[in-house]
Formats: sequence, structure tokens, C-alpha cells
Amino acid sequence: MGIEYMNVGKSKRARVALSAFAIGALGAGVVVAAPWSTSTTSTEASIELVSTATCYDMVSIAIGGRGDTPREGVKWLTTPDGERLPAAMSGDYSSDWIDQVVRAPNNGNVVPDSYAAVYVEYPADMASYENAVQTGVTNSQTIMKSITASCPKTRFAIVGYSEGADVARRTAMEVGNQVADADGQYGIVDPSQVVGVVILADAGRVAGEGPFPGADNPFGNPDGFDTKYQNGSSAVSGQGALPGTSGGFGALDGRVASFCSEGDLTCALPENTSLLHLAANLGRQVNADALEKDNLTPATGADLALALGRIAVNAFNDIASQPNWMQSDETFLDVLIKVSEPNYKPGTVTTPVSAEVDGEQEPIETGQMVDMVYLPQKIFREITGFLSSNQNTVAVVMNDPYGLTLGPGSGHHFDYWRDADVANGKPLTSAQYAGAWLTELLEEANKGEPVKTKEVQEKAGRAAVQAITASVTTTSATPTATTTAPVTSSPVTTSPVTTSPVVTPVLPAAPAPATEAPATEAPATETVTTPECTIPVEGETPVEGAPPVCVTTTETAAATASETVVPTTTEVVPAG
Repeated sequence: MGIEYMNVGKSKRARVALSAFAIGALGAGVVVAAPWSTSTTSTEASIELVSTATCYDMVSIAIGGRGDTPREGVKWLTTPDGERLPAAMSGDYSSDWIDQVVRAPNNGNVVPDSYAAVYVEYPADMASYENAVQTGVTNSQTIMKSITASCPKTRFAIVGYSEGADVARRTAMEVGNQVADADGQYGIVDPSQVVGVVILADAGRVAGEGPFPGADNPFGNPDGFDTKYQNGSSAVSGQGALPGTSGGFGALDGRVASFCSEGDLTCALPENTSLLHLAANLGRQVNADALEKDNLTPATGADLALALGRIAVNAFNDIASQPNWMQSDETFLDVLIKVSEPNYKPGTVTTPVSAEVDGEQEPIETGQMVDMVYLPQKIFREITGFLSSNQNTVAVVMNDPYGLTLGPGSGHHFDYWRDADVANGKPLTSAQYAGAWLTELLEEANKGEPVKTKEVQEKAGRAAVQAITASVTTTSATPTATTTAPVTSSPVTTSPVTTSPVVTPVLPAAPAPATEAPATEAPATETVTTPECTIPVEGETPVEGAPPVCVTTTETAAATASETVVPTTTEVVPAG
């Protein structure tokens, strides 16, 4: 989120008002940013370049918060063709916040020059928040695609903080939820190349969610990393300030660290604070930078009035598009919040009709002028809905949300570099833990170890089972022939109880003479070719209609067959 540079001398009233906007400045929206426009190599002496043609085992894509982004004058990353990319190497740009995470792998037991971190250039402001974030997403993806084009084996980590955390989340969600085309190719990069995602102050966090969404131990550690982040399984209270940006990470589930500190309202906004949610949505649609700098002026006032008018018009149009809205449980405040989301699409009916008023009436059809019947109940719902959805609003506002979240030296938005608690089972800060995780991911990349993901492990398991099954199928006819050699013995009927399932008992239809026993009768022929089988796989349920399951090897089967001709207590069945 990142109002790191606010004037701390503002009055408390201004701080409360601005914090409502600041909390919401991390939202999803519909303003589509123009893709990064690549340019040819600059000839200016102040612009130095490095190329993506230099390959690394792993590259971290770092996205800073508000104002924390490379500017003109740094060494820009370029493609092998000389096109400038929106990124600078970490050695040429430094961040007071993210450096501790993305530079940590350089201090580990890693191969020299096998790792790099690049900082993404994007607006990183709140003059048009959605434009800034979406530009960051586009630029991050452009960088990964360009590096992959030159270095297809390079692995990636994505790290974002504050406003950059929103960029990191959206980028990771888009990568993880891709669908491969007919040729197995992906539009951005193969999700298996992204080995880790670190989101510091995750505004898209879901209530009750642990720090490692999708992992086997969502409160302890990401998949494949044995070091525990903390003891226990208690979630941080509240939810992210931008519920519209929440969602799963698809193929990246289990490879994401989503950190949130108690009291950081960007990711731990208490529930039942609907008015704050509405104010936050409004703040995402105005020039918050100008409002912060100039306060309320004719220009900022017009900007604010335009946003309010747009929300009001959308609200009334939304209600008018739903003939049964008076019978629904949706309140006017619910509508305002819905249409104030920057990603709201007019014309999408999302309001279900509530249960019948008296238990028997059907929903009123369009055109019937009887909405007044429902007016008393609707007013009651408006009042109760407003009260229930704002139970915590007053408490949050009275508790100085700006100071709580962004106060210099005390704001919880900066806890991730000081939140270690050894006494309670949390030996590392969130930033230190993220750095240690990235270091291990780089060490694995140095060794060429497979990416430790559920998808890769499942594929490897299926491949192993298929290889074993194919090997057994090609040799299944040979061992079965040995079970038919003793047919010349006397007609002893073997009880199925003492026979292993792999050997099919031969039950003669009649006690044929010994001279006729060697004849190639149909049962003997079927015994040779029928029992093709598969090796059982632990944990898998046999499929109906599949070949029988082998329970012994070839040698065991032969031994079992020879043992079945030894006299037993099985009763000989006389000829009928």
C-alpha cells in the first residue's frame, strides 16, 4: 500500500479521512493500463544497459511500494536485440524494504553469479492506482517472458511489498491460473518456472487464511521448505482491504508466502466495516496523491464529485435493472459497495430474491406496482443491515487507523522487518524467513533439483506407475505358461481357498484319462493367454474392468503353481 511519505503533521481528522482512502488504494479495477512500450537502445550517456542474454539459475522479480521503483538514470535491462525493458538490476537500484529479501540468496551457499534480482519499473503512485498496479503486472510479465526467451531454464521468484504486493499477487494469480494451449505452451511463462511468491502486506488476503495458501501446512511453511515460520495455527484477524483481488493461485498454490501483521489494515481490516470499504473503493477512483498534497481544492473536489456521481448513477441503474430488488435482502449500502468496486460491470445481476414474505407469496413479477407492500420490510432490512455491517467501523475510526497502520516507527505496515518472536515460536522476521526460503530455492536450482510442487510430484508418480505396468504387461505371457505344465497329473481339483489369486485354478469338466490330459483344450489355451495383469500401486483403487492385479512376481507365481500339485486336504471330486 505504501503511504510511506505522508506528512505526519496533518490534523487527526485529515489523517482519518486520508487513511480511509489509503486503505483502499490497493484495489482491483477496470482501468486497463497501456502495455509497456519497448524502445530501442538509448544513446544517452546516463543510460547504461544490461542484457537478458546473461542467464541465471534463478531471478527474483522485485516490486516495491509507493515511490519505490527504478527511475531514469539507472542501468536498464534489455533484450538481446537492444529493446529496453522496464527493469533494473538490484545492483543498480536499491530498495530500503525489499533488498533484505531479494539479496539474501547471495549470502547463501550458492554458485557464484547464478542469481539475480531485478526491480520492476512502474508508476508506483496513487494518482491513478489501478493504472499503476496493472502497469506493474504487465511489466512483470514482460520481464519474465523476455528472460525466458533467452534463458528457458531460468526459475523465477516474485516478491512484492505494499503497493507492489498487489502487483505481485495479481501477477502470480495470472501465471498460476493459465491454461496451456494445444501445443502445451503458456502465454506468460510455464507456472513450473515460478518457484516462489512472497507477498508482504497482502491486501487480497481472505479471512482466516494462513500465510501459505494452498500448502500442506498453510500456517507453518510453504511446500518443500522444512523450516517453520511459526508455531500454532492461528490466523491474523480480519481480511485484506481489497476482497476483489482475492482468489486462488492455481498451479502456484503451496508456493506462495502471504504475510500479514496484526494491525496492518491493508491486510487485516476488521470485518463488518462496510462504510470503510465504501470509502476505500472511492479512494481508489480519485487522485489520492493530489488530495494528500493539496487537500480539498476545486480540482480535487471536482475529481471527488465525479467519482461520487459515477457511483450514485451506477447504484440507481443497478437497482433499476433488478425488478425484484425490493423483495431482496440486498441493502442500498450493499449496492453502493458493489458498484463502487473499480471492476464493477453494469448489467450483471447478482442480487438473489429473498424468501417469500409470508411463506407463500411468489416473487412479484415485473410491471406490478406493488413494491410499496415491501417498503416497511425493506426499510427494516436497511436499518438492520447497516448496523450489522458496521459493527466495527466506529471502533476502527476512533482507533486512529492511519497511525495504527502507517505511523512512522509504530505502524504495523512495517512490522515485517521486526516481527520475530522467539519466545512464542517465531525465530525469524517475515522478511528474514522469505530470504531464507529464496536462498534454499536458489540452492535447489543450482543443483538442478526438480521443482518441489504437487503437480510435478504427481506427474512423476504417474510416470513411474506407467513404466512398471508396461514392463509387467510385456512379460506377462511367459510366466503363465509354466502353470500349465503339470496338466498331465491326476485330475485333482484344487480348492480356490488355497490358491493365490494370480494362478487361475484349472477345473476339468470330467475326469478325463491321463492320455487325454495333454491335449490342447480350450481351458489350457485360455490359461496361457488370459491372466495379463498389472502391478498394484499403493494408495490407488483398482478401476472397474481393468486387468487383474498381480500379487506375486514371476518366480513366486511359478513356485505357487508347483506347490498346488502337492497332495493336500482338498477332496477329490469323483466323476459325475
